[in-house]
Amino acid sequence: MMFREKVKKVASGYPMLVILLLLQLATIYWIVTALRNYAIAAVIGAIIAAIVVLVLWIGFFMVNPNEAKVLQLFGKYIGTAKDPGLRWANPFLAKRAVSLRVRNFESGKLKVNDSTGNPIEIAAVVVWKVVDSAEAVFEVDDYEEFVTIQSEAALRNLATTYPYEAHNDGDVALRSDPQQIAGALRSEIQARLEKAGVEVIEARISHLAYAPEIANAMLRRQQASAIIAARTQIVDGAVGMVEMALDKLAEKHVLELDEERKATMVSNLLVVLCSEHDATPVLNTGSLYA
Repeated sequence: MMFREKVKKVASGYPMLVILLLLQLATIYWIVTALRNYAIAAVIGAIIAAIVVLVLWIGFFMVNPNEAKVLQLFGKYIGTAKDPGLRWANPFLAKRAVSLRVRNFESGKLKVNDSTGNPIEIAAVVVWKVVDSAEAVFEVDDYEEFVTIQSEAALRNLATTYPYEAHNDGDVALRSDPQQIAGALRSEIQARLEKAGVEVIEARISHLAYAPEIANAMLRRQQASAIIAARTQIVDGAVGMVEMALDKLAEKHVLELDEERKATMVSNLLVVLCSEHDATPVLNTGSLYA
């Protein structure tokens, strides 16, 4: 049986406060009068009436802003009171408070393997709130603990679904696609918490790193990849500059070079442009072909 929240309107506590005060004074007056008249039956009736009024005082309860009170009568769900302020209801109703405020928690750092098998550390921040008090109370034992456990389980599953880094263009990765990963994480957590009457407002990864045992190796790999990418860009730029230089020389007829001299010039230009250190100029005081 699925429980759904049904809002119950309960009486304001302020009129009942005045009524019970008057009833309480009336019962006290009744008891005093009966004792003066030595009317035993009247005394017993007045005491019973006073006890009933005292029991009615138990019906008062307070509903705070952004809070709900789940009402049960001998184990049966009656409804949920949401109107804030002093309220009064059947004194035999059990009243359980459920906060409707927005809450968040940060998971611990979980050590899992990504989709490529690399061990990583990952943690997330989940922002959530209760939207159905009946489901939160009756469908799970402890909805706060349920949120924590299911969020961490969803985070583990997400981490094993995607790689830490994208190896091909168009691949979705944990590190390079934070918005898409956050959306996928929120959707998965929401699917797990639907039965607990909880809405996930936001879920984002707060910590992401390689596990310590492979962190140094992965750092070297990242550095090597960065160096290769930089070298590739430098070589592409150098080849373009060499082509431009040869074309300009031929276009303006500055000098005519045979294939061997062109090869030498290309080699020298590439060394100058691709070297990590400044080139040292050497002046040729002889013939070009000496």
